[in-house]
Amino acid sequence: MVGVRMTFGDKILAGDTLTRAVRDIGRPLVFTNGVFDLLHRGHVEYLADARALGAALLVGLNSDLSARLLGKGSDRPINGERDRAIMLAALEAVSFVCLFDDRTPLALIEQVRPDIYVKGGDYDVAALPETALVQSWGGRAQAIALRPGYSTTKLVERIRKFPA
Repeated sequence: MVGVRMTFGDKILAGDTLTRAVRDIGRPLVFTNGVFDLLHRGHVEYLADARALGAALLVGLNSDLSARLLGKGSDRPINGERDRAIMLAALEAVSFVCLFDDRTPLALIEQVRPDIYVKGGDYDVAALPETALVQSWGGRAQAIALRPGYSTTKLVERIRKFPA
């Protein structure tokens, strides 16, 4: 709306608010998901590339509980879910952010029914159950090439090498 300024928090949605926003947003709707623990250039460029595929980008963000289910280590995520959600919501490329507690975003994808499902090039997109789900209503899935040298795991390793 003209004259109404959205805050970063306004872009973090759940429940009925998410359902209404997805219903009213432009199509095609692009969906991606991840932990996005320590936001870095690789994330920002990946999300911009994902947004370029459609009219809007919804990021499914693994909650703290969900991130721990992925086995990334007892000290991960480093940043809490609210902080990670705010960082993502601050990005121009990101239309909305929605937290999910499950190991995979299948239930969230079923709820929002995106037109395009996107994952990083380190995934075999064709083998993901998320791809089959999106294709079941005529959507498509696409891998986006990762930027060499940018990963949260490598960033954490570099940080840990610094003397305390």
